[in-house]
Amino acid sequence: MTLTQHQTDHQLVKAVTEEIRWTPSIRADQIGVSINDGAVTLSGQVDSYPERIAAVRAALRVRGVSAVADEIDVHHDWAPKQDADVAREAAAVLAHTFYAPDGAVKAEVSNHVITLTGTVTWNYERKGVERVIGALPGVRDVRNRIELKPKVTISAPDATEKISAALRRNAALDSSRIHVGVMGSTITLTGSVTSHAEGRQATHAAWGAPGVTHVRNELKVNDL
Repeated sequence: MTLTQHQTDHQLVKAVTEEIRWTPSIRADQIGVSINDGAVTLSGQVDSYPERIAAVRAALRVRGVSAVADEIDVHHDWAPKQDADVAREAAAVLAHTFYAPDGAVKAEVSNHVITLTGTVTWNYERKGVERVIGALPGVRDVRNRIELKPKVTISAPDATEKISAALRRNAALDSSRIHVGVMGSTITLTGSVTSHAEGRQATHAAWGAPGVTHVRNELKVNDL
């Protein structure tokens, strides 16, 4: 590795560490940051699954980061000790959450890792269930296998027009560099963005189209 690249990696470590420290929901002193050619590895131990996700997203917000390897462990002494305790809490949440009808989603717990199965209509519902379940004490990881079954059939021309309009409205995006492709109920985004955060904004816009079951983000991250 050249001295210039080494200095670049050093600067990225500093920037990622500062972004993690800047995020109030993260105990930054528990997380280690290392970088090799723009790829970040996060390690250490946190108290909750949401804190782990927040750390990954913080790293992805930093310009110059090309990828993040999540090696953070979730462990907290105050959490329930048995999978049965976690399962009871998960069942109670699923029975009352507005993200999915009662009985639409099931949770299986193994070694404090929750696997979600079932069906919902929208991606925001699928992600909402994951968030509320992931916030339960004792959850180390969430494997979201909930399927989408929209109530409408997607129209390719209509979806392309509406998603493109949503991208143009978004102040955080340069829509001229993003192309929207529709195949069946799958949306494919190609082109380029200046950061992973910008790419997430584009993905979020694509999920807003009725009838979408998959969004493939093939956007390249190019620093300007």
